[in-house]
Amino acid sequence: MKGVMTNPFLGEKTAMNTASSKRVRLPRMAKSLVEAIRHFLTPTVLRQAHRHAPKGRKRRWHLLPLVVVLLAMTWCCGDSLAERFEIAKAFCVVCHAKQRRPGKTFAGFQKALRKVPTAALKALSAAVRGRLQAWFANRWAFGEWVPFSVDGSRLQCPLTDELRQRLGRANRQDTAPSVWVTTIVQLRFGLLWAWRLGKGTASERLHLLQMLATLPAKALIVADAGFGGYVVAETVIHAGLHCLIRMCSNVTLRTDGKPGGSCDQAVWYWPQKQFRSGRLPLRMRLLRIRARKGQRRYDVYLLTDVMDKKRLSHEQASQLYRWRWQNEGMFRTYKRTLAKVKLLHRTVRLVHREAEGSLLATQMLLALGAWGVNPRKTQTPQQCSPREVLLIIRMEILSRLGPRQRSRFAARMAKANLGGRLQKSAKHKRRWARRYDHEPPKPPKIRKITEKQKQRLQRVKNKNPGAFS
Repeated sequence: MKGVMTNPFLGEKTAMNTASSKRVRLPRMAKSLVEAIRHFLTPTVLRQAHRHAPKGRKRRWHLLPLVVVLLAMTWCCGDSLAERFEIAKAFCVVCHAKQRRPGKTFAGFQKALRKVPTAALKALSAAVRGRLQAWFANRWAFGEWVPFSVDGSRLQCPLTDELRQRLGRANRQDTAPSVWVTTIVQLRFGLLWAWRLGKGTASERLHLLQMLATLPAKALIVADAGFGGYVVAETVIHAGLHCLIRMCSNVTLRTDGKPGGSCDQAVWYWPQKQFRSGRLPLRMRLLRIRARKGQRRYDVYLLTDVMDKKRLSHEQASQLYRWRWQNEGMFRTYKRTLAKVKLLHRTVRLVHREAEGSLLATQMLLALGAWGVNPRKTQTPQQCSPREVLLIIRMEILSRLGPRQRSRFAARMAKANLGGRLQKSAKHKRRWARRYDHEPPKPPKIRKITEKQKQRLQRVKNKNPGAFS
């Protein structure tokens, strides 16, 4: 079932997926990597992607082998793209022995990949997202909410003239061109849900507003201080979703009572710019999460639109914000485990397709891990180990090219969990050279509402009696 939501920031109507009343059972774990890929890239999914693919019969590279090689190049080992291409192509040929063989050269693969629109790859990621929602929707809720986290990061690119002209510099002079990627991660299973790409100077807040249509009903967006702002909170609320965002010292909140002191208080979010332009204030709730004993005293201030303490308690908000670190862990998996700190292609078209394909491979890798360590009868979600899943996938690729492994793919995948280990050491272990030390955000400014604002608020309430009920 789909509803229509209006995005006041973008000025357009987008379709919003709602939770289906029918739950689909999680199927049994695939017996091989090829079967697992077929669970995601079904004929229906490929037909949807073929609508955006280039037409023609005499092409050597069709969409299916092109996508399989692109995924395998992200998973397999190799010092260069050409070396990874040879392994991925051999894996694709062995898995589809009865079909027509693709091209032989890496240059031909790049030429065919350049012609594939990014809309075809985005259609594949949307189809995989639908499979994840059908499989895990009955177990991914935390209380009443379905928690998601959002964050962004930069990916370096080669120093070519085309990339310098098209992408530009991100911040300082003499820096390499880069691509900004903003991702949404499902917090219960650590699944990569959706992403948006842009230049190194792109706005992650705008990316978040563009991805709101991909979130299901009762989604709770957990974000750090970089996503604070009146426009973001207002757009999320108007979309029928909910937010839990960290506040810092550049935000001023208004209260009816005495400022400060309470760990859970109702506030008005009404910046001066929106106050002067006649925008409606936002009635929200400010939570103060105390720092744990034995650590440096940095309290966390969280702003949410859920006013009922029974629906979102203080302890639940604290737990959800601690889970937000999984988005940072996803970037570590993408950049370090899959070695995507720097994209390797040298043109804008190929850089975008490399980023889309590698993120799709990361989404499928995390989905396979969650699928393997969470059988159908398991009620408590378990986190998978992305490194273990990658090693299993690489072993499966090599076993297709060489001797078969004795242990089954499903049995190995079921053991690729984190083992329930707890975080004991500091997440920031050492001081990096030529970097500034991280300073946690300072608390927001809480002021008592002025008489002028009270009068304006009363006039707003008289004109809109049901706006703050």
